[in-house]
Amino acid sequence: MSKPTEKEKAFESHLASNRQAFHQYEILEKFEAGIVLTGAEVKSCRAKQINLKPAYASVESGRVILKKCHISPYQKAIDASTYEPERPRQLLLNAKEIVHLDRQLSEQGLTLVPLNCYLKKGKVKIELGLGKGKKVHDKRQDLKKKSQDREISRHFRKG
Repeated sequence: MSKPTEKEKAFESHLASNRQAFHQYEILEKFEAGIVLTGAEVKSCRAKQINLKPAYASVESGRVILKKCHISPYQKAIDASTYEPERPRQLLLNAKEIVHLDRQLSEQGLTLVPLNCYLKKGKVKIELGLGKGKKVHDKRQDLKKKSQDREISRHFRKG
């Protein structure tokens, strides 16, 4: 991925993130995927009414499906009574990426978790992370390292 230009940065807008995923998983690779949404869901996402924390993705019959991603119903939508907030949604990736992900998920026992949701040139995008679950001692070491880094940065700011 190349660095975005100033013009491209102006088109991007952060909608939601899953900070807990970085605590639970060691992220090995990242992928950018489009998501199939209805018009009311896009408006709801633009209003930042999306929750990625319980969500995960899986490969089923050659398609990547995002599950348990909660998108609240848009208030002004006509079909709000029949709306399912946590319905499975298809993610759009290249065929080579889907084959690669399927192989990684089945052979190595990795997990596909959504990390961020953002707008890019008016389209809703999901950043997926291919992660390996952390053990309890790994999580403790990460917390210890973060606190040490914080102390070092405080020391240098004062000094």
